[in-house]
Amino acid sequence: MVISLIGYRACGKSSVAPRLAGRLGWSWVDCDRAIEQRAGVTVRQIFESSGEAEFRRLESEVLAELLRGSETVIATGGGAVLLPENRERLRAAGPVVWLHASAATLTKRLSREHAAAGRPSLTGRPVHVEVAEVLAVREPLYRQTATLTVHSDGESADQVARRIFRHLSDELPRDRSH
Repeated sequence: MVISLIGYRACGKSSVAPRLAGRLGWSWVDCDRAIEQRAGVTVRQIFESSGEAEFRRLESEVLAELLRGSETVIATGGGAVLLPENRERLRAAGPVVWLHASAATLTKRLSREHAAAGRPSLTGRPVHVEVAEVLAVREPLYRQTATLTVHSDGESADQVARRIFRHLSDELPRDRSH
């Protein structure tokens, strides 16, 4: 079984994944970091040199490989749900948890972390405008793909991981639940 965390960037996927994996005794993978390892360059560099289409191709390839694993928590990229085949693979591999955060929370986090995290702008627009525009496209896809929605506004990564663990405990093998 694989548990995938989906949601807009800065919703907490990369912070929650290792904490949830620790509770489960599983491994975890950040899909964007796996893409960077495969490509030998950063996500920003892929966007700048090859464009979003090439990044999405690599993302889909890496995600398909990761989803074939077992006992793994995957922190997906924010746009992983854009391709129908990714949405299908995510749901087929196990529970898909949408970490939902408000546009205001996401804007605040992205404004604070934008330069430090090396996150490429998706639209070239101011952060608050970009968040609103991109969420308008992606939220229906997150909703369609998720088997569980967990709100991550105002909670620590540990609190969110605990909540996910409690919600999914019935789906987990009994010897793993603790």
